[in-house]
Formats: sequence, C-alpha cells, structure tokens
Amino acid sequence: MNKKTRNILIIVAIVVVIVAIGGYQFMKSYMGNKVAIEQVIPATNTSTESSGTAASGASVAGDQLNGDWKINTDSSKVYFSVTTSQETVNFVDNKVTGNWTVNVDDPTKMVAEGQIDMSAIDSGTAQRDEHVKEADFFDVAKFPQATFKATSFEGLPTTWTEGATNDFTMKGTLTVKGIDKDVTVVGKAVYQGGQILLSGTTTVTFEDFGMKNPHSVVLSTQNDIGVQLELTLDK
Repeated sequence: MNKKTRNILIIVAIVVVIVAIGGYQFMKSYMGNKVAIEQVIPATNTSTESSGTAASGASVAGDQLNGDWKINTDSSKVYFSVTTSQETVNFVDNKVTGNWTVNVDDPTKMVAEGQIDMSAIDSGTAQRDEHVKEADFFDVAKFPQATFKATSFEGLPTTWTEGATNDFTMKGTLTVKGIDKDVTVVGKAVYQGGQILLSGTTTVTFEDFGMKNPHSVVLSTQNDIGVQLELTLDK
C-alpha cells in the first residue's frame, strides 16, 4: 500500500467516525427524553398514619371534602412513559378535563371521570409526536380522546388533615382507541388550600390497545406503558 492510498484510507476512516458520532448525537437528540414529570403534591408533604391523622395540620371534615369537584385544566397533566433500550421517554398531555364526586363517608358513592385530548401529546420532539399520533399507534384522527371512568375507591379516610398525604387505590376503565382496559391506579391525595391534589400511577401495554411496541435497528421499546395522573381538583 503506497503512502497516497494509506492517507486516503485514513481520511475516509476519520470521516466515517465523524459521521457516526454525529448520527449518534442526532439519534440521542431525536429519541431522548425531553419531558420531566412534574408532581402536583410537593415532596415535603407528610404521609398520614393508619388512623388517618398526621402530626400537624388542621383537621379537614367531610363537608369540606364531599361534593362535586372539577379537574383544573391549567395545572392538571397526564404523563405516558415508555422505556427504550436507551432510557425512559415521557410524553405529557396538558389538555385534561373531568369531574369527580367525592364522598369520603361512603366510598361507594364516589364517582370520577376524565378525558384526555390525545392531539396534545408532547414529548418535546415534533416528529416523534406526529409519529405516535398516526394510525399505527394512537390514531388520533379517528380517536381524538382517551377517557377514564372510576368504578371503585379504597383506602381514603373519612377525616383528612390539611397538607397530609392519603394513600388510596382506584379501579376503573381506561379507554384508548375505542378499546376498554380495566386498570388499578395506586395514588395519593392531599387537601391543601381548598384544592384536592391527586397523583396516581398505573401500567398498561401496547397490546392492550391493539398496538405493537416500536422496534428498529438502533432502538427497542418495552411493551409496558406507564400512565401517571397529576391532577388538581377545584370545588
């Protein structure tokens, strides 16, 4: 191999490395997570004890809690999370509406429903967002809304404490693409400043709603989809 050929090969190798690095950085930028989950319940809130009381804060009676509440559309969000071979990627939807009827004295009378505008899904990458809205995935043109309707509540105490966290579970039906899926939401609720703050999580799969988890040469995605509710309720 003469010197000229060797130099050409070295230059080609350098170009290949530069292109590969640039391609990898582009892939990370396009596919990486750009959404941080914002929780409505401050991390400083204290948990309640099994008796439903906490060490500090004023007692909140049933008449303050019971009644009809609406989801605050300015501060409520729903997150969807998928884990790829690289990292966990979050999607946020801030167009959430719904109504809750609270009755801590008789949980069988509690009712909750919510709607999500699927066109508002946002991962911070426009091309990726448009892709998940297409027919292969959420098919937003045909199914513009996802809905949730609660069927039962467990664990909420009859008396709350201002600012204290109450653990609860909520069972219900999540409907996406016209397909119903029974889910259990594990959540926390706080009464604070005249509002109820709710944070809850559940897990579904792509298969539950007739979708296939995405795979490519450079990236694979787990079948699970994490769903996280971060809601503020106003009376």
